[in-house]
Amino acid sequence: MPAGEQGRESLLELVELARSAGAEIAGTVFQMRAAADPATLVGRGKLDEIRAEATAHKAPLIIFDSNLSPVQQRNIEEATECRVIDRTQLILDIFARHARSREGQLQVELAQLNYMLPRLTGKGTAMSRLGGKSGAGGAGGGAGRIGVRGPGEKKLETDRRRIRDRLRKIQTSMDAVRKQRALRREARNAVPLGTIALVGYTNAGKSTLFNALSRAEVLVSPRMFATLDPTIRELRLPSNRRVLVSDTVGFIRDLPKGLLTAFRATLEEVQEAALILHVSDVSNPHHDELDEEVDKILRELGVDGRPRLRVLNKMDRLTPEDRKAITNGAERSAGAGGAPVLVSALTSAGIEELLRRMDAEMPTDPVVTLSIRLPLAEGRTLALIHALGRVLHTEIDDSHMQLDAEVPASIAKRLRLKEYAVEEPFRALSRNIE
Repeated sequence: MPAGEQGRESLLELVELARSAGAEIAGTVFQMRAAADPATLVGRGKLDEIRAEATAHKAPLIIFDSNLSPVQQRNIEEATECRVIDRTQLILDIFARHARSREGQLQVELAQLNYMLPRLTGKGTAMSRLGGKSGAGGAGGGAGRIGVRGPGEKKLETDRRRIRDRLRKIQTSMDAVRKQRALRREARNAVPLGTIALVGYTNAGKSTLFNALSRAEVLVSPRMFATLDPTIRELRLPSNRRVLVSDTVGFIRDLPKGLLTAFRATLEEVQEAALILHVSDVSNPHHDELDEEVDKILRELGVDGRPRLRVLNKMDRLTPEDRKAITNGAERSAGAGGAPVLVSALTSAGIEELLRRMDAEMPTDPVVTLSIRLPLAEGRTLALIHALGRVLHTEIDDSHMQLDAEVPASIAKRLRLKEYAVEEPFRALSRNIE
């Protein structure tokens, strides 16, 4: 995509981000220049044009697609006499609005405060909201009342100290939340099921696809970043295997690195997934470029070598000719994971084929046969064998049960760790549980 066209696409994306934050767009200004102006980013001439546009439309807020340095932000505000935020601050505000879990709220506030700290100089930013959790706020979330002169250095130092104190408290709270999440994950792993993570560019239709696969009722919205906190549901594949499917936050170009680090809950689901479903909005003419942005983030997470299945969503928006052309092109360019699957999460078209491909791409857990002797009080272990395996023969002997069963190797390993007597060696079977 040419630089000018890419810049205009990014500006259109900024418009959608602003609408997701609840803003009404009065107008846009696009500029191409060889190098950014260190003082104002856009230069004095373009800054005068922006001020005139903002005055004509009575716009109280100006949003820049590029990330602004503290000096640039202050200079632009003084020249335009408007509140000014950049792309990062806008994304932070959207995240603050949509985070629902305690950890999500803490992560957003942590990113907001780290963004805020170098921008306090000369601002006199009000810090009254630092005592509680991150909330929706106005545009820019926790950035405070931008453009208000402070009383001097003493107030600034007080604000900096309060931010650092709050950062330490947030870090302590997040450590506690992570320990709780680790315990929940350990409990979930007690029944070892493979995990499939949905990833993709924001607004690619991941949540709609998640609902179509799992029959869940996750929030579906055309607004960007409607899904932040990870949602996990159980799913049974055509071979009768049970897996866990997780819906994750949508990726976006130039996603603030502080947020990429902060949202560990969602990102850990991706990092621990046995299979990644990369969902693309095939109706977007630039979906190839957006997929490259997703690939870039997956490389940063260190999961680019993980088994991956491409899912081309929103096929219902294509003409029959476009659908045929995309299908033929996908088959010719099939990678290691095979040809992409064309689906419509909205109409459920292609879902059965997707489930079949997911079943084929998931790493197999070979089935083994074993004979064990269980105390009758071990009802949970017995239920686990019945749920994930097939019982061949049972015989009650005094207060114990003699059990012959076929179970996944991971379950057999767990039973051995529990030191149950295994009376015959494991024999691997070359099929899945039926």
